[in-house]
Amino acid sequence: MPFDPLEEHLLNLTRRRFFGKVGKTMSSALGAAALTSMLTKAAGASGDQPRLILPRGPHFAPKAKRVIYMHMEGAPSQLDLYDYKPTLRQRFNQDLPDSIRQGQRLTGMTSGQARFPVAPSIFRFSKYKNNEDGVWLSELLPHTASVAHEICFIHSMHTEAINHEPGITFFQTGTQQPGRPSFGSWVSYGLGSSNANLPDFVVLITQGIGNMQALSARFWGSGFLPSEHQGCRLRSGGEPVLYLKDPDGMKREDRRAMLDLVSKLNETEFQRTLDPEIQTRVAQAEMAYRMQMSVPELTDLASEDPETLDMYGPDVKKPGSFAANCLLARRLAERGVRFIQLYMRGWDQHGNLPAEIKAPTGAVDQPQAALIKDLRRRGLLDETLVVWAGEFGRTVYSQGTLTTETYGRDHHPRCFTIWLAGGGVKPGISYGKTDEYCYNILENPVDVHDLHATLLHLLGMDHEQLTHRHQGRDFRLTDVSGKLLKPIVL
Repeated sequence: MPFDPLEEHLLNLTRRRFFGKVGKTMSSALGAAALTSMLTKAAGASGDQPRLILPRGPHFAPKAKRVIYMHMEGAPSQLDLYDYKPTLRQRFNQDLPDSIRQGQRLTGMTSGQARFPVAPSIFRFSKYKNNEDGVWLSELLPHTASVAHEICFIHSMHTEAINHEPGITFFQTGTQQPGRPSFGSWVSYGLGSSNANLPDFVVLITQGIGNMQALSARFWGSGFLPSEHQGCRLRSGGEPVLYLKDPDGMKREDRRAMLDLVSKLNETEFQRTLDPEIQTRVAQAEMAYRMQMSVPELTDLASEDPETLDMYGPDVKKPGSFAANCLLARRLAERGVRFIQLYMRGWDQHGNLPAEIKAPTGAVDQPQAALIKDLRRRGLLDETLVVWAGEFGRTVYSQGTLTTETYGRDHHPRCFTIWLAGGGVKPGISYGKTDEYCYNILENPVDVHDLHATLLHLLGMDHEQLTHRHQGRDFRLTDVSGKLLKPIVL
């Protein structure tokens, strides 16, 4: 007969206290030694104060040291940006053949449509030099085209999710179900810290224009991993992080003395309960103390030269803009932050897509190209893995009214385009191929678990070995699948 959950919880507390008190002298000594060893002095820490650093590291020599992940929330249209289909112009307003659709699952927004008229992109595509025969890119992305030789385009991405919330959750956590650790948290957990003064995992958000989906904090949450691995969001307005400043009348020396006292109390509580979250609280308090100095310096762009600012575009000094966040991402990367997550909202174009897509592409094109150029000229691109992705793609058929100048596109999980750059990825190549309707994958399908397995590999981690035991089971980012995409790895 199963225990009552409350009874089981109380029994666990009793067992913890029992083992904590057995051999009181030895237990106390070991507990103090463990806490002391984990509160090691981190190199370069201001004030030479201790910070919690757990013994972790890569499984083999990594090609990348960090990740800059740009998530385009709302699902950009691959047909209007990256996957050129010139023959569609001859099929304008024709019904999508049943042999192509194959009874694919549809959203409620188009499942009731009487017709599924083919909607070719109205945007002009041009061929740009890469390291193959060239790559076709939309006129909406002229700056991105200038770095095509640095980019690996994956045209055969697919996902199981067909709606935004589970789609984003899947890309960020490896499952459509809420509550699992985010990708950035797994990287923090697996590799540990390389900067004592900033979090391992930082989140930057740009508010888009038009139809925007909700952004949940759980997308960068730590799930069942220790909470020190959750993402730290930097705000775009006012103070980048709340409550970093000392209250009026308190000196930095007073804050240090208070933290030392609280740390001693926490050490006593840890010896009594052996609760690992106590160690996390100590680490977070120490991190906040350091961030009082590191964050203002990070966000002060006074040291950036005019050439660099011009490269990122006119919005670079506007807090929260994608340009500003791309520049902050580079500054975080050069300071050793492990995982930098950028969210760009406003890509959910169901109605007049040709008009609505211009605002987000105009916001991201120059800054994302500048980020790659900036990383390259500073010698950081080869060790920084840059990821650009949405949660799924867009349909070739029009949602709602179709004319020669306007159309809408519904959600399409069966094939879409993402791209990678730097960090051990082969530059200037295209991987995967879709059919003439950009509806099904013809060559080299890539699912979300494959992508995660490959990104972890580039960071020096075997996705099957990066696990955490929770509720009696070993969990991992890639669940029970995922394969390395060897053809795109240097």
